[in-house]
Amino acid sequence: MHKKLAQIQRKIARMKEQLQQIGEMRPGSLTKQYQKPKQRRGGYYQISYTYQMRSRTEYVRPEFLGEVRKQIETFRRFKKLVQTWTDSAIAHARLKMKLAKGQAQ
Repeated sequence: MHKKLAQIQRKIARMKEQLQQIGEMRPGSLTKQYQKPKQRRGGYYQISYTYQMRSRTEYVRPEFLGEVRKQIETFRRFKKLVQTWTDSAIAHARLKMKLAKGQAQ
């Protein structure tokens, strides 16, 4: 059990290191819209996201598409890391309590 506890601690430490390396990020999804959808003419890109319980939509210029895509992907990676960290922290806390309970008896 102590080995498992140390393994979880190392996993959390790795996630913290990865989180420190996170660069620019932003939530949302990027879509291409058309002014005339039936003819697929007048295309433009927009990013949609929810922040502080409010839905927002912003236009994205073509020259910024690559940068915005990277920021969205970075945000997804960030969210995944935080979720994995949370799962690991819960497992760590449960295991720690289990060990303490075993020592108390």
